[in-house]
Amino acid sequence: MTETTIIAVNIPKLKGKIVEKGETVQTVADAMGIDKATLYRKMKNDGETMLVKDANALVKILALTADEAMAIFFSQLVA
Repeated sequence: MTETTIIAVNIPKLKGKIVEKGETVQTVADAMGIDKATLYRKMKNDGETMLVKDANALVKILALTADEAMAIFFSQLVA
């Protein structure tokens, strides 16, 4: 079974939440068990390469509410 990619991640909101929660890209990447450069690549191009497992990890690490997670990871309606 392959991982599913997420469509249209709101990267500015994600970066804002990282700062708001007092974290850095480095500390978040460390908590995810990946390199900082890998996390930056996942956030590039509106998160086109971000996987559902990445979103789940970010929700947990940043203690996002359901509304915050929806605003960040599903920022565009999918028909």
